[in-house]
Amino acid sequence: MPDNRGNGGTKALGAIAAFAAAYGARRIITLGWKQVTGKEPPSDPHDPHVGIGEALSWAVVLGVGIETARLLAMRAATRKLRQATADELQQ
Repeated sequence: MPDNRGNGGTKALGAIAAFAAAYGARRIITLGWKQVTGKEPPSDPHDPHVGIGEALSWAVVLGVGIETARLLAMRAATRKLRQATADELQQ
């Protein structure tokens, strides 16, 4: 059964893309949270002064947003690298 996960270069590029996407997504989500709620997102969701609803909302929004950005970035980076490699092989 062939291993379709790629080589080390593909994995490294995917990891770098995922890190950058997660960083950017967190900044965008934080700005969006401030616009929608009018206040800073919870810096520590475990703080008893943060309501359970607010803590859960922040955790869900941040988790889904970052993971979506990471997934899309990794797929795009892998696709571009494989396409470039295929183009080189055809020449």
